[in-house]
Amino acid sequence: MPQRESSQLLRKIPKVDELLMAAEIKELLDVHPPEVVREGIRNGLQRLRQAILGAEKTEDITEESFSLSNLLPLFKEEIAKQVNPNLRRAINATGVVIHTNLGRSPLSERALREIEEAAKGYSNLEYDLIKGARGSRYVHVEEILLRLSKAEGGLVVNNNAGAVLLALNTLAVGREVIVSRGELVEIGGAFRIPDVMAKSGGTLREVGTTNKVHLKDYEEAISDKTGLLLKVHTSNYRVVGFTSEISLEELVQLGEKHNLPVMNDLGSGCLIDLSSYGMEKEPTVQEAIKTGVGVVTFSGDKLLGGPQAGIILGKKDLIDMIKANPLNRALRIDKLTLAALESTLIAYLSEAEAIKEIPTLRMLTIPLDELQKRAKRLQQLLAKETDGAAIEAIKTTSQVGGGALPLHDLPTWAVAVKPTTASLEALEAALRNQAPPIIARITDDRICLDLRTILADEFTLIVHGMAQALRKIST
Repeated sequence: MPQRESSQLLRKIPKVDELLMAAEIKELLDVHPPEVVREGIRNGLQRLRQAILGAEKTEDITEESFSLSNLLPLFKEEIAKQVNPNLRRAINATGVVIHTNLGRSPLSERALREIEEAAKGYSNLEYDLIKGARGSRYVHVEEILLRLSKAEGGLVVNNNAGAVLLALNTLAVGREVIVSRGELVEIGGAFRIPDVMAKSGGTLREVGTTNKVHLKDYEEAISDKTGLLLKVHTSNYRVVGFTSEISLEELVQLGEKHNLPVMNDLGSGCLIDLSSYGMEKEPTVQEAIKTGVGVVTFSGDKLLGGPQAGIILGKKDLIDMIKANPLNRALRIDKLTLAALESTLIAYLSEAEAIKEIPTLRMLTIPLDELQKRAKRLQQLLAKETDGAAIEAIKTTSQVGGGALPLHDLPTWAVAVKPTTASLEALEAALRNQAPPIIARITDDRICLDLRTILADEFTLIVHGMAQALRKIST
């Protein structure tokens, strides 16, 4: 567009003070602070200004573009950006159960109730009700952790990376930590065992090769500089083929022989043997503790199905040393995490109750025929309420996620949607920008809504969101 014509159009943009006198804007002022409304108007007008400058010809900008009826939705959008939380609920239709980018494990109803109870008033977070004196926040979960795991001592920090850091800093600062080269893992967010080792003050001593390590490799590396033997569960990858590794039991025996503590980082630790539900075998916390290992660390928000937390269990003397580390205070958890974790652990007193109550376990173990029924129901609802797409219930696969069981695919059912008037990428983006966002995956040239991770109360939201998205990309 010629500069002279664009300048004429720019002069038609209404003034902020004039807009503030309009009845529709005064209604917004009744709901939102004046500065929020002013900022929303300024940002909305800036969008109009950019549209004018980006137009190729004058006809692209009509008189309607300057009307309040056209601008009001822009103002409301810009106001919403200021007052609506950035962190909000999303619908996970990807089929990845422990989705790191989508908040990992959803919490149980019991956990949500306990969080609310702890948050809305005061609590005995660090108050001993029996003695009437200051207490420790860790007692609220330590007893049940020891009961479930059979460990001698326990501690909870803010995440498993913090648990590993704290344990290494306590047991191996200024000393060598021997670990197999094939276990130097990297997880999401570029968290690497060698990096956290360096920050802890310990010195990494690698042994073996990527695919093979022998007991003699550990033994030959032991010296008067050695402080700890470390075994890391490769929860997010597998080395297959011509391989060998040392069991935790063998490493514990070696540690006892040389009077060295042994630590086992389980990563995504679990309290239930999932192989009895048709999944690959994952080492349980109880199995690790039974070996006599000194320290075990694992996450609270992955296979455990609780809030983000790093759980440290093991020998009482070692756990007491870790508790006394000043770094522990910087990594401690708050009352909301404690409330959620304790209520999650209570469910584990009965395996059947845990499978029924904890969403992550329920999703992982849901029968295939139940998923098929849900897929057929969602397909029918979508077919009835939406236009502009081919909709089909299909059998496909899900993933555990969260760095757990990387080679295990879960058979599942999904609803496949293929738009007839727009691209898959356009539909995926439109779903992602709904309220709440619907996060799906593209598989075999279709949008797939995996029923394994779709909650029972989300059907209506998905149907409404899909209808809105299809209308948006069709116009």
